[in-house]
Amino acid sequence: MRSARVLAEAGYRQYEVSAYARDGARCRHNLNYWLFGDYLGLGAGAHGKLSIQKPAQILRTAKPKQPREYQAEIRRAAPLAGSCAPNAVGETAFIAEADLPFEFMLNALRLNEGFTRDCFLERTGLPLRTVEQKLSRARVQGLMDERPDGWQPTELGRRFLNDLQGSFLA
Repeated sequence: MRSARVLAEAGYRQYEVSAYARDGARCRHNLNYWLFGDYLGLGAGAHGKLSIQKPAQILRTAKPKQPREYQAEIRRAAPLAGSCAPNAVGETAFIAEADLPFEFMLNALRLNEGFTRDCFLERTGLPLRTVEQKLSRARVQGLMDERPDGWQPTELGRRFLNDLQGSFLA
């Protein structure tokens, strides 16, 4: 691939499916997202994730996409006289505990370096044993490599990333 070669010659390395960076210049926002961290979604079309209590209460939020619809919901949600809290704007839903491994892998497997065992526990609230059988199967298929501190997709796993991610569906 010519573009990958040009980027490499300029000092850029691919660290994620769709991202290249020079050493020390990775996008921290994206790394937080890919490692299933929390983030607020502010503004029209924004999405967010907030871990209230792991694993039982990890909340996904989505604001209306169209600015006019978003503004109308903001006006509707304004606190009533005498109330101190606004109503929620957009959609909110807790991630089912059974879906957490897939949600985590959907993000973390985009990173060439994968994830650590500690990160999986910290971000999902689940022990790694909940996915060990699927990780082992992916290793046997040549899609994942086990590292001393965690797991990462192989080159083959990165080429068949959708299949690898889908193998973690509940």
